[in-house]
Amino acid sequence: MGNISNLLPAAAFAAVALVLLMGLANMLRGGSPNLSQTLMRWRVGLQLVALIVIMTVLFLRR
Repeated sequence: MGNISNLLPAAAFAAVALVLLMGLANMLRGGSPNLSQTLMRWRVGLQLVALIVIMTVLFLRR
């Protein structure tokens, strides 16, 4: 579990950061408000997944 326990939280964090940056880019260039709302929902969902992944890894490491 050693290597994957480091990779999963990093991948979850990267996914959240990517969607956040996409949302910021859309907002700054005056893009579609509907796309911004969709990206916000995806970000919140991915944050939940990231939290579950991190808590699971911490639980399995103890």
